[in-house]
Amino acid sequence: MRIKLINPNTTERMTLAMDHCAREVASRGTEIISVSASMGPPSIEGYYDEALASLALLQEIEKGEKEGMDGYVIACFGDPALYAARELSRGPVIGIAEAAMHAASVIAPSFSVVTTLKRTCTMSWHLAERYGMKRFCKNVRATDVAVLDLDIPGSRARSIIIEECRKALAEDDAESIVLGCAGMAEFCHEIEDAIGAPVIEGVTTAVKWAEAMIALKLRTSKRGDYARPLVKQYDGALAPYSPGKP
Repeated sequence: MRIKLINPNTTERMTLAMDHCAREVASRGTEIISVSASMGPPSIEGYYDEALASLALLQEIEKGEKEGMDGYVIACFGDPALYAARELSRGPVIGIAEAAMHAASVIAPSFSVVTTLKRTCTMSWHLAERYGMKRFCKNVRATDVAVLDLDIPGSRARSIIIEECRKALAEDDAESIVLGCAGMAEFCHEIEDAIGAPVIEGVTTAVKWAEAMIALKLRTSKRGDYARPLVKQYDGALAPYSPGKP
Protein backbone atom coordinates (compact mmCIF):
# COMPACT_ATOMS: atom_id res chain seq x y z
CA MET A 1 0.00 0.00 0.00
CA ARG A 2 1.51 3.33 -1.10
CA ILE A 3 0.05 6.61 0.16
CA LYS A 4 1.34 9.95 -1.07
CA LEU A 5 1.13 12.74 1.51
CA ILE A 6 1.19 16.10 -0.27
CA ASN A 7 2.07 19.31 1.55
CA PRO A 8 0.69 21.97 -0.79
CA ASN A 9 3.11 24.59 0.51
CA THR A 10 6.86 24.71 -0.15
CA THR A 11 8.12 24.57 3.46
CA GLU A 12 10.13 21.37 3.61
CA ARG A 13 10.56 21.28 7.40
CA MET A 14 6.77 21.20 7.77
CA THR A 15 6.60 18.29 5.34
CA LEU A 16 9.23 16.40 7.33
CA ALA A 17 7.28 16.91 10.57
CA MET A 18 4.05 15.65 8.98
CA ASP A 19 5.89 12.71 7.44
CA HIS A 20 7.13 11.72 10.92
CA CYS A 21 3.57 11.85 12.32
CA ALA A 22 2.18 9.85 9.39
CA ARG A 23 4.81 7.12 9.70
CA GLU A 24 4.12 6.75 13.41
CA VAL A 25 0.53 5.66 12.75
CA ALA A 26 0.90 3.89 9.40
CA SER A 27 0.38 0.15 9.41
CA ARG A 28 3.17 -2.28 8.69
CA GLY A 29 3.46 -2.58 4.94
CA THR A 30 2.14 0.93 4.25
CA GLU A 31 4.65 3.14 2.48
CA ILE A 32 4.27 6.87 3.10
CA ILE A 33 5.71 9.09 0.37
CA SER A 34 5.70 12.71 1.57
CA VAL A 35 6.34 15.60 -0.80
CA SER A 36 6.31 19.40 -0.69
CA ALA A 37 4.90 21.54 -3.47
CA SER A 38 7.52 22.32 -6.10
CA MET A 39 6.30 25.91 -6.40
CA GLY A 40 3.92 28.30 -4.71
CA PRO A 41 3.49 29.85 -1.26
CA PRO A 42 5.58 28.81 1.78
CA SER A 43 2.37 28.75 3.81
CA ILE A 44 -1.33 28.78 2.91
CA GLU A 45 -3.17 31.48 4.80
CA GLY A 46 -5.96 32.67 2.53
CA TYR A 47 -7.87 32.08 -0.67
CA TYR A 48 -5.15 33.50 -2.92
CA ASP A 49 -2.47 31.26 -1.40
CA GLU A 50 -4.80 28.30 -1.71
CA ALA A 51 -5.62 28.96 -5.36
CA LEU A 52 -1.98 29.26 -6.41
CA ALA A 53 -0.90 26.26 -4.34
CA SER A 54 -3.41 24.09 -6.18
CA LEU A 55 -1.37 23.82 -9.37
CA ALA A 56 1.62 22.14 -7.76
CA LEU A 57 -0.68 19.92 -5.69
CA LEU A 58 -2.49 18.65 -8.78
CA GLN A 59 0.86 18.14 -10.48
CA GLU A 60 1.82 15.81 -7.62
CA ILE A 61 -1.44 13.87 -8.02
CA GLU A 62 -0.71 13.37 -11.72
CA LYS A 63 2.80 12.18 -10.87
CA GLY A 64 1.40 9.85 -8.26
CA GLU A 65 -0.91 8.22 -10.78
CA LYS A 66 2.09 7.43 -12.97
CA GLU A 67 4.04 6.19 -9.95
CA GLY A 68 1.27 3.76 -8.97
CA MET A 69 0.12 5.39 -5.71
CA ASP A 70 -2.87 3.76 -4.05
CA GLY A 71 -4.18 6.90 -2.35
CA TYR A 72 -3.40 10.46 -1.31
CA VAL A 73 -3.58 12.80 1.67
CA ILE A 74 -3.84 16.56 1.08
CA ALA A 75 -2.00 17.91 4.11
CA CYS A 76 -3.45 21.40 4.45
CA PHE A 77 -6.51 22.21 6.55
CA GLY A 78 -8.13 24.16 3.72
CA ASP A 79 -8.30 20.91 1.71
CA PRO A 80 -7.23 22.84 -1.41
CA ALA A 81 -8.23 21.42 -4.80
CA LEU A 82 -9.68 18.31 -3.12
CA TYR A 83 -12.39 17.69 -5.69
CA ALA A 84 -10.07 18.44 -8.63
CA ALA A 85 -7.57 15.96 -7.18
CA ARG A 86 -10.29 13.31 -7.10
CA GLU A 87 -10.90 13.87 -10.80
CA LEU A 88 -7.27 12.92 -11.45
CA SER A 89 -6.99 10.00 -9.03
CA ARG A 90 -8.11 6.40 -9.29
CA GLY A 91 -7.67 5.81 -5.57
CA PRO A 92 -9.08 7.75 -2.59
CA VAL A 93 -7.97 11.32 -1.92
CA ILE A 94 -8.50 12.49 1.67
CA GLY A 95 -8.37 16.08 2.88
CA ILE A 96 -7.19 16.55 6.44
CA ALA A 97 -10.02 18.92 7.44
CA GLU A 98 -12.61 16.48 6.13
CA ALA A 99 -10.94 13.60 8.00
CA ALA A 100 -10.52 15.47 11.29
CA MET A 101 -14.07 16.82 11.41
CA HIS A 102 -15.62 13.45 10.67
CA ALA A 103 -13.43 11.74 13.30
CA ALA A 104 -14.36 14.36 15.88
CA SER A 105 -18.07 13.86 15.19
CA VAL A 106 -17.69 10.15 15.98
CA ILE A 107 -15.92 10.47 19.32
CA ALA A 108 -17.72 13.55 20.67
CA PRO A 109 -21.08 15.28 20.14
CA SER A 110 -19.34 18.57 19.39
CA PHE A 111 -16.00 20.15 18.54
CA SER A 112 -14.40 23.55 18.14
CA VAL A 113 -11.73 24.22 15.54
CA VAL A 114 -8.62 25.99 16.81
CA THR A 115 -6.72 27.44 13.90
CA THR A 116 -4.02 29.97 13.04
CA LEU A 117 -4.98 33.38 11.65
CA LYS A 118 -8.38 35.01 12.07
CA ARG A 119 -8.64 35.53 8.31
CA THR A 120 -8.94 31.75 7.81
CA CYS A 121 -11.89 31.24 10.20
CA THR A 122 -14.53 31.71 7.51
CA MET A 123 -12.71 29.16 5.35
CA SER A 124 -13.07 26.60 8.15
CA TRP A 125 -16.78 27.37 8.56
CA HIS A 126 -17.25 26.85 4.82
CA LEU A 127 -15.57 23.45 5.09
CA ALA A 128 -17.74 22.43 8.05
CA GLU A 129 -20.84 23.29 6.02
CA ARG A 130 -19.57 21.51 2.90
CA TYR A 131 -18.89 18.31 4.84
CA GLY A 132 -22.18 18.35 6.78
CA MET A 133 -20.29 19.04 10.00
CA LYS A 134 -21.69 22.46 10.87
CA ARG A 135 -24.15 21.00 13.38
CA PHE A 136 -21.23 19.48 15.33
CA CYS A 137 -19.00 22.56 15.13
CA LYS A 138 -19.42 24.86 18.12
CA ASN A 139 -16.93 27.48 17.00
CA VAL A 140 -13.86 28.27 14.93
CA ARG A 141 -11.26 30.08 17.03
CA ALA A 142 -8.17 31.90 15.78
CA THR A 143 -4.91 32.08 17.71
CA ASP A 144 -3.34 34.61 15.31
CA VAL A 145 -0.24 32.41 15.25
CA ALA A 146 1.20 32.44 11.74
CA VAL A 147 1.76 29.01 10.18
CA LEU A 148 5.51 29.54 9.84
CA ASP A 149 5.78 30.43 13.54
CA LEU A 150 4.65 26.98 14.64
CA ASP A 151 8.10 25.38 14.57
CA ILE A 152 10.32 28.34 15.42
CA PRO A 153 12.48 27.42 18.46
CA GLY A 154 11.43 29.45 21.49
CA SER A 155 8.13 30.48 19.92
CA ARG A 156 5.11 30.86 22.22
CA ALA A 157 2.94 29.20 19.56
CA ARG A 158 2.30 26.00 21.49
CA SER A 159 1.32 27.71 24.73
CA ILE A 160 -0.98 30.11 22.86
CA ILE A 161 -2.71 27.21 21.09
CA ILE A 162 -3.12 25.24 24.33
CA GLU A 163 -4.69 28.25 26.02
CA GLU A 164 -7.10 28.76 23.12
CA CYS A 165 -8.09 25.08 23.29
CA ARG A 166 -8.86 25.48 26.99
CA LYS A 167 -11.03 28.50 26.19
CA ALA A 168 -12.88 26.49 23.53
CA LEU A 169 -13.81 23.83 26.08
CA ALA A 170 -14.90 26.38 28.68
CA GLU A 171 -16.55 29.07 26.54
CA ASP A 172 -17.92 27.09 23.58
CA ASP A 173 -18.96 24.04 25.61
CA ALA A 174 -17.08 21.95 23.03
CA GLU A 175 -16.28 18.36 23.95
CA SER A 176 -13.35 17.92 21.58
CA ILE A 177 -10.87 20.03 19.62
CA VAL A 178 -10.00 19.91 15.93
CA LEU A 179 -6.63 21.46 15.15
CA GLY A 180 -7.03 23.71 12.13
CA CYS A 181 -3.54 23.53 10.64
CA ALA A 182 -1.38 20.66 9.41
CA GLY A 183 1.60 22.31 11.09
CA MET A 184 0.04 21.56 14.49
CA ALA A 185 0.10 17.80 13.90
CA GLU A 186 3.34 17.11 15.72
CA PHE A 187 2.13 18.44 19.08
CA CYS A 188 -1.42 17.10 19.07
CA HIS A 189 -0.75 14.70 21.97
CA GLU A 190 0.94 17.44 23.98
CA ILE A 191 -2.18 19.58 23.66
CA GLU A 192 -4.48 16.67 24.53
CA ASP A 193 -2.50 15.91 27.69
CA ALA A 194 -2.60 19.57 28.69
CA ILE A 195 -6.36 20.11 28.27
CA GLY A 196 -7.76 16.69 29.19
CA ALA A 197 -10.09 16.36 26.20
CA PRO A 198 -9.87 14.65 22.79
CA VAL A 199 -7.75 16.56 20.26
CA ILE A 200 -7.93 15.52 16.62
CA GLU A 201 -5.46 16.52 13.92
CA GLY A 202 -6.10 15.63 10.33
CA VAL A 203 -2.76 14.34 9.05
CA THR A 204 -2.71 11.06 10.95
CA THR A 205 -6.50 10.72 10.77
CA ALA A 206 -6.42 11.08 6.97
CA VAL A 207 -3.62 8.52 6.67
CA LYS A 208 -5.64 5.92 8.58
CA TRP A 209 -8.80 6.71 6.61
CA ALA A 210 -6.91 6.34 3.34
CA GLU A 211 -5.48 3.01 4.53
CA ALA A 212 -8.95 1.73 5.38
CA MET A 213 -10.43 2.72 2.04
CA ILE A 214 -7.53 1.21 0.11
CA ALA A 215 -7.80 -2.02 2.11
CA LEU A 216 -11.50 -2.14 1.23
CA LYS A 217 -10.52 -1.73 -2.44
CA LEU A 218 -12.63 1.42 -2.73
CA ARG A 219 -11.78 3.63 -5.68
CA THR A 220 -12.89 7.08 -6.77
CA SER A 221 -16.05 7.01 -8.87
CA LYS A 222 -15.51 8.06 -12.48
CA ARG A 223 -19.17 8.17 -13.54
CA GLY A 224 -19.88 11.89 -13.11
CA ASP A 225 -18.40 14.72 -11.07
CA TYR A 226 -15.10 12.93 -10.39
CA ALA A 227 -14.59 11.73 -13.96
CA ARG A 228 -11.27 12.62 -15.57
CA PRO A 229 -11.06 16.26 -16.76
CA LEU A 230 -12.13 16.67 -20.37
CA VAL A 231 -9.23 16.44 -22.79
CA LYS A 232 -8.43 19.90 -24.14
CA GLN A 233 -5.50 22.19 -24.81
CA TYR A 234 -4.99 25.03 -22.34
CA ASP A 235 -3.49 28.33 -23.43
CA GLY A 236 -0.52 30.39 -22.32
CA ALA A 237 1.38 29.56 -19.15
CA LEU A 238 -1.13 26.83 -18.27
CA ALA A 239 -0.46 24.84 -21.44
CA PRO A 240 1.66 22.24 -19.53
CA TYR A 241 -1.38 21.51 -17.33
CA SER A 242 -3.64 20.62 -20.25
CA PRO A 243 -5.61 17.49 -19.31
CA GLY A 244 -4.81 14.52 -21.51
CA LYS A 245 -5.96 10.96 -21.66
CA PRO A 246 -5.19 8.89 -18.52
